[in-house]
Amino acid sequence: MSKKIDEKLRNVIEFLKSYIIGYEELFELLSISLLSGGHVLIEGPPGSGKTLTARLLALSIGGTFKRIQMTPDMLPSDILGGFFYDIGKGEWIFREGPIFANVIFIDELNRASPRTQSALLEAMQEGRASIEGVTKELPRPNLFIATQMTKSEVGIYPLTPTLLDRFAFSYITNYLETDKEKEVLDKVDAIDEVIKSTSVSPILSIKDILMLQEEIKKVYVDDKIKLYIASIVGELRKKEDMFVIAPSTRASVWLFKGSRALAFLEGNDYVSPDHVKKIARYVLRHRLFFNPEAELKNVTSENIISSVLEKVEVPKV
Repeated sequence: MSKKIDEKLRNVIEFLKSYIIGYEELFELLSISLLSGGHVLIEGPPGSGKTLTARLLALSIGGTFKRIQMTPDMLPSDILGGFFYDIGKGEWIFREGPIFANVIFIDELNRASPRTQSALLEAMQEGRASIEGVTKELPRPNLFIATQMTKSEVGIYPLTPTLLDRFAFSYITNYLETDKEKEVLDKVDAIDEVIKSTSVSPILSIKDILMLQEEIKKVYVDDKIKLYIASIVGELRKKEDMFVIAPSTRASVWLFKGSRALAFLEGNDYVSPDHVKKIARYVLRHRLFFNPEAELKNVTSENIISSVLEKVEVPKV
């Protein structure tokens, strides 16, 4: 891979940092998602820069960006698109829905009904959508960034384990500390300007991203690391008395892909146990579905993940 492209990838993160304060880990996670082909679920309060982050990411890679605001009355066709009859041409024409973009930001995903949520399953897993018996390929790369409202909010439909499992990674945002919020005020005019701008020069091209996605497959993953990943997920499954559903094989897959992309991002040509540990909470947190008894005991995903990482023997590679 050209060092020039590698530098551009790092410049994307610096570009995001120049406008959005306090979410360096999220920027790294989004870069990992782009490299690995995964999707990201974000939970946090409104007005914390989630939409701006997704839009700037799309601008930085020269890709198309679409935003979907979920509501309870939204239908699958509002997301996927559909066919309409063009009287002038005398034929049925397909009109693309907003999922046909490189970066799709879905706000308040759990406000949509289960029927509408299910419309995303095929698109997120297979990169295509079946509409009225016709299969349409989505553009590549294709990154879904979704937010969900907290469980305490009114008027939500909890995301199903099947849909949650489609997200490779998850991230939790919070309001900024006072000094960080002051930095936002220092940059508010520049932020307003970039939001309205339609002429931001992309740092990477779509071709570059696709090339990088192939390059990370060359990062070496030792069999001991693969066994380490499988052992982490296996140890979680042993705690079945805490879960309604144990983590699926996708948890292992995204620990593998995510740690490989992280190693690449850090300039390494092999995956170490530290890469697996660093990515683990982003991969596993939203895949732990606690039963009522565990919730009453105030068991948290963070505590369970930490205990498992401490228990599973770290391989020497």
